[in-house]
Amino acid sequence: MNNELNAKSKVFVALSGGVDSSTSAALLLQDGFECDGIFMITHDNALQAQSDAEKVAAQLGIKLHLLDVRKDFEQIIDYFLKEYKRGRTPNPCVVCNRHIKFGRLWDFARANGADLLATGHYARIYDAGLYETANPLKDQSYVLSMINRDVLKRVVLPMGDYSKQQTRKMAGQLGLHTADKSESQEICFIPDDDYAALLEAKCPELVRKGKIVDVSGRILGEHSGIHRFTIGQRRGLKVAMGRPYYVIKIDAGTNTVTLGTKEEKMHGSLTASGVNWLIDTPQSPFKAKVKIRYNDRGTGATVYPQAGRAKVEFDQPVSAITAGQLAVFYIQDQYGSRVAGGGWIE
Repeated sequence: MNNELNAKSKVFVALSGGVDSSTSAALLLQDGFECDGIFMITHDNALQAQSDAEKVAAQLGIKLHLLDVRKDFEQIIDYFLKEYKRGRTPNPCVVCNRHIKFGRLWDFARANGADLLATGHYARIYDAGLYETANPLKDQSYVLSMINRDVLKRVVLPMGDYSKQQTRKMAGQLGLHTADKSESQEICFIPDDDYAALLEAKCPELVRKGKIVDVSGRILGEHSGIHRFTIGQRRGLKVAMGRPYYVIKIDAGTNTVTLGTKEEKMHGSLTASGVNWLIDTPQSPFKAKVKIRYNDRGTGATVYPQAGRAKVEFDQPVSAITAGQLAVFYIQDQYGSRVAGGGWIE
């Protein structure tokens, strides 16, 4: 169990209706902690998840608080839409974690007597530091890297040392009805994972034809909206080049999508803004492993801290650096791979 826990601590568990948070609550109860559950109503399609959370709370014999954050959540959807209109690829889960789950939800929990907040995320906390899990295939430290450092010392992550397979096995042994619940890979506020349909309904101005070009500006074809592309994309380009081409640039100003070769989508550096440090703010360059997307294993680099920003120089070129995603910096210490901080890729 991570973080220094006192058996007298009151823990609020963010119950999402899934197996990870359900098992987190059960493990905390097993260890003798006083627990309440809390379910966030983020959008109008949350009824099934709410029902699952209610069943888990009833089964575990804990009180479940319902927190309606639909109005707060509008800022997450607004951010999502604005980023696409800028030709960037947003990461709404990261923004939600900072402002809603470890912001608004934690404020509610604390106001109702909570000492700690637990979630089902797969990451570890030691001495108020955020660390990767031992299982990199499921590690979620990336999406937690922008939460407030002061909140981190109040966070408990019971699943940090387990694999998904182990979690399902424990849930089954505990008799939790969520043990075999399928895992959702989609963004919670987008029905059927059809983000293009949502964007076109909310921002019809995005649906306009534009040019697809190569790095020299040669016209290769036509697109029906920049929101249907992301950096590094290969499939669905509808351009026959005789060899693989990838999206390497999206320009909202000119409504242009630029394609390039595998070599042309490789880059050796990036700049990140809005950097959130989870260690004391570094005053000089440092070596780190840097992840540039959620499922990235990370690449060795030198991080140059600047005022609210950071420049990253990679040891070797990396593929498809994407504006709007996070660059997360990891350093090694006695507990493992620690999140030093993260920032938005410009």
